[in-house]
Amino acid sequence: MPETLPTTDVTASDAALLTETADAVRVAGSALRERFGEVVRHRSREDLMRALAANDDTALGILRPRLTGLRPEAGWVEDELVGGALPPGEWWVVDPAEGNVNHLHALPEWAVTATLVRDNQPVLTAVHLPMTGETCTALTGAGAHLDGRPLHVSPTADLGLAIVATSQARPDEDEQVVRRVGSSITAMLFGALVVRTSVPATLHLLNVAAGRIDAFWQYAGARADLLPGALLVTEAGGRISDAEGRPWTPQSVSFLATAPGVHAEAVATLSR
Repeated sequence: MPETLPTTDVTASDAALLTETADAVRVAGSALRERFGEVVRHRSREDLMRALAANDDTALGILRPRLTGLRPEAGWVEDELVGGALPPGEWWVVDPAEGNVNHLHALPEWAVTATLVRDNQPVLTAVHLPMTGETCTALTGAGAHLDGRPLHVSPTADLGLAIVATSQARPDEDEQVVRRVGSSITAMLFGALVVRTSVPATLHLLNVAAGRIDAFWQYAGARADLLPGALLVTEAGGRISDAEGRPWTPQSVSFLATAPGVHAEAVATLSR
């Protein structure tokens, strides 16, 4: 079990830990950037999975020893597609190549993320975007930042003026979830100004935290694609809930992150 420290010591320790975590995701991102270029062709699902695994292994070869060295007592989440609650204590939740399929298709929307979760609450997160060189960080109670600059969610208060986004949680999703995603997009097309649909989730959530878009929602999902953005949005002053407006946890079957001014309208739209 993790050592219990006074609150002031924990805060100072976590701030230093966040700096080291950000350094780790930047180094891993640089390694993946070197692998980026031409479209990686594949003839079968097996070929695709091998290519995805090669990217994951490249980043994990850097992240795992660095992060384990920082918090040797913390657990490690092996599968970035897994959801649900974690056992008590500290855990590293890492996505070594968030948007991996984009990387393989020579698309720039991908990132490296690392989040420390303590008793099922995200404590700190670092998200590095190798194609832009940007690094976003958040620490509970200390705000969210982009390369050191504070992030703030949008002041938008009218869903009809909002840019909103959603993402596909995983391939081969359950048919009921797929149909729910489709109907929610239709509802948002009537309710919002613009609807964006793409992967990965973390980049949309980063944009919510930065005030570039006004809301993001997703059905199903995994810890690794929601926890980093959930902390970024919360620390940037946003609202996090499930799609029906109830408190969100990793066990929830839906996720919604918004600027405060459009939260109620977004919930109403998704509940139709």
